[in-house]
Amino acid sequence: MPNRWLEGELPSGFQDLLGYRLVEWREDEAVLDLLLDHRHLNRAGVVHGGVLSTLIDTACGFAATWCPFEGRVRRVVTLSLTTSFTGQARHGVIVARARKRAGGSKVVFCAAEVTDADGKLLAMGEGTFRYRSGSESPEGVPL
Repeated sequence: MPNRWLEGELPSGFQDLLGYRLVEWREDEAVLDLLLDHRHLNRAGVVHGGVLSTLIDTACGFAATWCPFEGRVRRVVTLSLTTSFTGQARHGVIVARARKRAGGSKVVFCAAEVTDADGKLLAMGEGTFRYRSGSESPEGVPL
């Protein structure tokens, strides 16, 4: 399903590399999914912790940057990210759900969880993000 808020914004090279998708996005919340394949697995044959951390970071970034104005965007940079790994997955779709928890006009705090297709928790994390110049207000900047 196309997301009207992303129309006109090309996926980043990193998004192309990993293959995650933004499947839900609204004020203070974002959901990503990723179909696991061989490039996402570590030497033990399970999803690499770096992939899980990336999904947490990215989902949190989207949760912090909702912009309801077409043709405009908001951006953040990650100041800190903590991740705890709680499970493993080898295949199937994994889902990252993030929520903006608190913050002000410059710095925001978000939390996310990554689960497998059965809802088993694989990882959880929290991040601190700083709005890039012009992204402090909901109006954001032109795309």
